[in-house]
Amino acid sequence: MHEMSIASSVVEICAEQANGARVMRVTLEIGQLSAVMPDIETPGQARCLACGASLTLAEPFGQCECGSVDLELISGQQLKIRQMELM
Repeated sequence: MHEMSIASSVVEICAEQANGARVMRVTLEIGQLSAVMPDIETPGQARCLACGASLTLAEPFGQCECGSVDLELISGQQLKIRQMELM
């Protein structure tokens, strides 16, 4: 049901932004950590709060090379409407 609520929100936002025009196509940018299964994903990125290192994540948690698990997620959780094609 998670996917249905996301789809419903995307449709609602697009309809609002289209101002009555017919929406033909929507392109989304989906973060790898967003828990949505897309065709193309934006990689997950984090910063270690212990040493400041940047690291790539495939899951919404991880461990830095310094051993710390105290990470700040920088990207990968987003779900952005990148483009709408209107008629």
